[in-house]
Amino acid sequence: MGKDGAVQRIPAFLLKYPRWYALVAGVLSAAGFEPLGLWPLTLLCFALLIHLVGHASGIRRAAMLGWLFGVGHFSAGNNWIAVAFTFQAAMPIWLGYFAVVTLALYLAVYPALAAGGTWWIHNRVKRAATSGAILPLILAFAGCWTISEWLRSWVFTGFAWNPLAVIWQSQLELARATSLLGTYGLSAVVVVTSGFILLAGHRQWRPALTGGAVLAALWLYGLQIPATPSLQKGPRLTIVQPDISQADKYEPGYEAINFAKLAMNSRPLPDQGPRLLLWPEAALPDYLEDGYPYRYYQFQPGDSAAGARARLTTLMQDGDVLVTGANRLVIEKGQLVAARNSVSALDSNGTLLGHYDKAHLVPYGEYLPVPWLLRPLGLARLVPGDLDFWPGPGPQTLTVKVGDQPVKVGLQICYEIIFSGQVVDSGKRPDFIFNPSNDAWFGTVGPPQHLAQARLRAIEEGLPIVRATPTGISAIIDADGRIVQHLPLGTAGRIDARLPRAKAPTLFATYGNILPIGFALLLIAGALLPLARRGTSR
Repeated sequence: MGKDGAVQRIPAFLLKYPRWYALVAGVLSAAGFEPLGLWPLTLLCFALLIHLVGHASGIRRAAMLGWLFGVGHFSAGNNWIAVAFTFQAAMPIWLGYFAVVTLALYLAVYPALAAGGTWWIHNRVKRAATSGAILPLILAFAGCWTISEWLRSWVFTGFAWNPLAVIWQSQLELARATSLLGTYGLSAVVVVTSGFILLAGHRQWRPALTGGAVLAALWLYGLQIPATPSLQKGPRLTIVQPDISQADKYEPGYEAINFAKLAMNSRPLPDQGPRLLLWPEAALPDYLEDGYPYRYYQFQPGDSAAGARARLTTLMQDGDVLVTGANRLVIEKGQLVAARNSVSALDSNGTLLGHYDKAHLVPYGEYLPVPWLLRPLGLARLVPGDLDFWPGPGPQTLTVKVGDQPVKVGLQICYEIIFSGQVVDSGKRPDFIFNPSNDAWFGTVGPPQHLAQARLRAIEEGLPIVRATPTGISAIIDADGRIVQHLPLGTAGRIDARLPRAKAPTLFATYGNILPIGFALLLIAGALLPLARRGTSR
């Protein structure tokens, strides 16, 4: 038994170059995310990180190991961001890769906090442990990692992409635990599972088998998912994926071609009946609202908002409702001051039924932070135009009537769907969440990762999620996280289907992120239990 109370079973060479091992393990850990989905490799990498943190000589070294792991983890996991820079002529392509690493240097602060907090707890517990300090080390790391992920989701507006839990979105029996614990709580379960590997490596079979039994219980809970999704009698959906590349989206002369691609897959089928027609984010360059100065309507149908709306109604039948991305403008004293990334709903008579404005805007994508500093350096936001977007108020539910059937549509635009616990209007629970997105920015890696995170939101909230994107992956996801239908990347087409049934509010839908934070604190309390035992034995 070593000085720290842990049985020394792991090979000593793993401690010779800990910083390099942490960095490489961080890179390899991202292989658990889509599209590779090598989640067992992620578990092994986290087992190694826990081991390294437990053997660090001080809190600074432990935090450095967590930071290096995070640099590798986020550089590899977010590499799709670099692709977005290839569509912005104002900035060199190499800047995209610089942006990925720079972002990773910041995001790695959160694993550093988790590692440093874990070491601080472990350093106190190992003095009191009488039968090894590995299990408290694992529990401490799981709790600290969970809190760090939650912090990452809201500090500086948050960047919640790829929480650790998402590696299990393909294992729905385990992913279903998000309905109880939320995404960040499931991340804790992933860390504890990595700890089982570490316990087995140290031949501590009893706690390893106990942990395995808990994991098996979660798996059995997940087996309660019905074999097939439960469908309701309506509404009917038509989801359109036009396969419009980002390179062509804003090119002069392409507006007519792009609209033709949307129209081709939008017209009603024979005897289809009233339906929700769902188009992607920013599908239209036209302004659908009246009241803007005339110059903003030039070159769109009829040189007016009414003309643009009338063109859309030619694709609809009586009782249809179109929900589409269409930007809105903020005009003050006749001057354009900002824009909003919006979704508008339109009935078959051309009447606007309502709007939703995106609340979680993408830094550098939809607005440029500290522009007084960055613009002189030659930086610009990725979305074309000189004005920043302004955020909306947050999750909203829009009630529309499809034929004679009222339908409550929750709305979350693109990136917003990744924020656990922040996607539903709690005062007006919707029938489903519509997530129009423009994943054409993000190559072949970003879209499957985006879809995977949307699946966790469906399980958490007990609500179907419908995604419409220009190039894929458009999909219908049922309330248990299953993909009912989808259109693959780079494919033009449509999905005609009925909406899966919503479930009763889940435990997470009722209490939100109080649950994973409470779970994290419970894990940390479990890690500190040897201290309490020592206090009572005196």
